Amino acid sequence: MTTSEEELLPATRRALLHRIAVAQSEGRAPSLVAAVVRGGRTVWTGARTSVAGHAPDENVQYRIGSITKTFTAVLVLRLRDEGALDLSDPLEKHLPGTGVGEATIAELLSHSGGLAAETPGPWWERTPGALRPGLADVLGERPLLHPRGRRFHYSNPGYALLGALVEELRGAPWEEVLRREVLEPLCLRRTSARPDAPHAGGWAVHPWADVMLAEPLEDLGLMAPAGQLWSTTGDLARFLAFLAEGDERVLSAGSVREMRTPATPVEAADVADGYAYGLGMELRHQHGRALVGHTGSLPGFLACLTMGVADDVGAVVLANCTSGPPPFTVAADLVRIVAEAEPRVPDPWQPLREADPAVLELAGQWYWGTYAFALRLSADGLVSLEPLSGNGRRSRFRSNGDGTWVGLEGYYAGELLRPARRPDGEVSHLDLGSFVFTRRPYDEGAPVPGGVDSKGWRGLG
Repeated sequence: MTTSEEELLPATRRALLHRIAVAQSEGRAPSLVAAVVRGGRTVWTGARTSVAGHAPDENVQYRIGSITKTFTAVLVLRLRDEGALDLSDPLEKHLPGTGVGEATIAELLSHSGGLAAETPGPWWERTPGALRPGLADVLGERPLLHPRGRRFHYSNPGYALLGALVEELRGAPWEEVLRREVLEPLCLRRTSARPDAPHAGGWAVHPWADVMLAEPLEDLGLMAPAGQLWSTTGDLARFLAFLAEGDERVLSAGSVREMRTPATPVEAADVADGYAYGLGMELRHQHGRALVGHTGSLPGFLACLTMGVADDVGAVVLANCTSGPPPFTVAADLVRIVAEAEPRVPDPWQPLREADPAVLELAGQWYWGTYAFALRLSADGLVSLEPLSGNGRRSRFRSNGDGTWVGLEGYYAGELLRPARRPDGEVSHLDLGSFVFTRRPYDEGAPVPGGVDSKGWRGLG
């Protein structure tokens, strides 16, 4: 079953349907549902099923596992934006007595706090949360495996701690806070901590026989902030649009952009796989494009939401099987199909409403030593500095309102760009974090560090 939205061409819709049909068939999933988002709107939904009487659509709930972590991260970032905490705060400052309180909130969000990947005792995903009534039961006797801040080590207990932090600072259960502060404002009416009909059942498919076994559906208790939620492709498509653009009722565009920024040391194996982690979001490379989102799994369910920000295309994939179709690979393929078949049409070029002569004066070619750069002023009010060779350090800069600019990305992120003027008001050079950029290579009229040879430029003779 596929919707007939007119936003995508028939050939594109056919290719999307074919991809999920192959995934459901080859992955032997009882059912698989998917959605594609473009321009902040759902432009395609599709489903395949082999279970009699089960006709999943964008309103049928599936368990989404660790995508729950992204929701929990949104709650923590809200607390930060309100001033209730700082991401550099140690956990102990707000949630004392855990035994791992030296880990910062940012380290817990980015899985770099050194915590163990799982809880001690029986497998928490397949046993009742009542077996772990306190945080001590979640953390166990050896909660730390690595020095904090030194490496990425995915930790489910770390997000249980973040959920407890939310409860401590809000004075209400995590589930209640999530519903009030995220789900209701974003109209995610089919996202909940417990299944709400219609919902899919979770199944294990035998690896060597075409038979199925029902998986238990447990309440995860204190581990809920790490993986409890149920949702639909319809709701997750709306959540994906929020993660792309933000929503001032929940979290600003700047804060969701921060969530999508790498925030933790990356292991060599992760570099090879094109994997990094931000604040509650996974960052991957597939088919030559950068994708951000999160995957999830619990016994009986697989899930993924991902988006190519540059392409303005995102995808959601949900299946009700313990193992089967790789959800990220399928979702990344859906993004690729749309992005390649129907590339994003750029917005029309727009000139600046008015140009500041003092800024316009800076536009053009500059040199750092013998490296040539171009400084450009764009209609969004930013300036960019980029190497003319195509290789090298580049960044955009935002005005501070006092004639200086601050770097927004890359090597120059946070660094100050300052035009230096001579007594007559003429620009002498640009100072960028102690680097001197001049209008000519090693301009003798500018204060080039180390000075300029008085003999000037010359040949071998």
